[in-house]
Amino acid sequence: MKKLLLVSLLLQAAYFAAPLQAEDNVSYSQLLAQLSVPAADIAPEPSYSKSTLPGADEGRYWVTVLAADKHARTRLLEAGMDIVEISKDRVSGFAGPYTMAQLSSKAFTLVSKVPASALAGGYNKDFPSADSAYHNYKETTDLLNSLAAKNSDIASVFSIGKTTEGRDIWCLRINSSAKGTAPSSKPGAFFLGNIHAREHLANEVPLLLAAWLMDHRNDADVKKYISTLDIYIVPMGNPDGVEYDVKSGSYQYYRKNMSVNSDKSRGVDLNRNFDSWWCESGASTYPNSDTYCGPKAFSEPESQAIKRFFEARRNIKTHISYHSYASEILYPWGGNEADVPNAKDKQAFVKIAGEMAKLTGYESLKSSDMYIATGDSCDWAYAATGVLAFTFELEGRGFYPGAAIINGAADRNIKAAVYLLSVTDNPYKNI
Repeated sequence: MKKLLLVSLLLQAAYFAAPLQAEDNVSYSQLLAQLSVPAADIAPEPSYSKSTLPGADEGRYWVTVLAADKHARTRLLEAGMDIVEISKDRVSGFAGPYTMAQLSSKAFTLVSKVPASALAGGYNKDFPSADSAYHNYKETTDLLNSLAAKNSDIASVFSIGKTTEGRDIWCLRINSSAKGTAPSSKPGAFFLGNIHAREHLANEVPLLLAAWLMDHRNDADVKKYISTLDIYIVPMGNPDGVEYDVKSGSYQYYRKNMSVNSDKSRGVDLNRNFDSWWCESGASTYPNSDTYCGPKAFSEPESQAIKRFFEARRNIKTHISYHSYASEILYPWGGNEADVPNAKDKQAFVKIAGEMAKLTGYESLKSSDMYIATGDSCDWAYAATGVLAFTFELEGRGFYPGAAIINGAADRNIKAAVYLLSVTDNPYKNI
């Protein structure tokens, strides 16, 4: 990816044009500098009308379907629709051939459709030049290694596992007394990003969180958290899908990983692949659909890696999984309409989500209030390990909102992450 975004960045060209090396003096301030340019020079956030959305596959459509409530939305997910936008009485999103056949039945009311194959693209390979502030897989990897090298007394990098295509899923660990995969008894917090490929802002927020914590390591509160907590940051949980989404010359609106399915289609929805009411409501059994749950729970190397990560670290107490876009903070259950059975946990979920919502300006709610979706990673993490797990649907008006959004989104969400660190030692202390 080219880092020569704007004329005002030419002084930083030597830094950004080459891959980051371990000795580079990278910082949060430097990363934000590429975004701090005069407003007149910033390309506006892309505002895609439904007639100009770039299409990924033949046979796909952008559709709008009537859906009066979360139960109707759940049925559409089960039919394989990739719900992108929700309004009062309808939803819009992508539908492939199988889903289009379902939508033609009397069970659904199709309002409109636009063939994805006929939609305009117009982007260069990798991230488009206007979005070059976003980090691809190599740049993310290099940045994590640079942060660890610069802060080697408290930070280390290790792989939590490999993807379908053999890429490592890299984790930055911040701990004053343990490195790499060494065990720790300190209370842990885990921040995970970008398990849905097209949600690139969900990589930038945890990546910038890592840089911010290193920059502010000597602040009194941050110093305390680094000394007393075990902090893990995996910015890019689905590297294969991310690379596919940006490499072809147009954004692909691609959601899944890159597994080859039984029908030769590609991809499993990683956030439907966890063993939490797996493939019941709100997931599709059709391999070519965007919400395909996989042939079995934990069929995918990426979800397996996250599973092993949690199971090996029972000290983890809090967790955020970053997604986009809806400006929401969600807590379990997502796969069931019921509240979590433990009243104390419910209180903690509501309290912590509410406090983080104040800091971000997002809405906090139970995940299943939006729609029921089973196989969810945060549902599984809470049920299997007791971690208080939150899904952040980041802000924006699309999956590709432009580079100008990163600065504000990072600032707001770093405040929320720091709040989560403040309660990780005892998530119940303020309820």
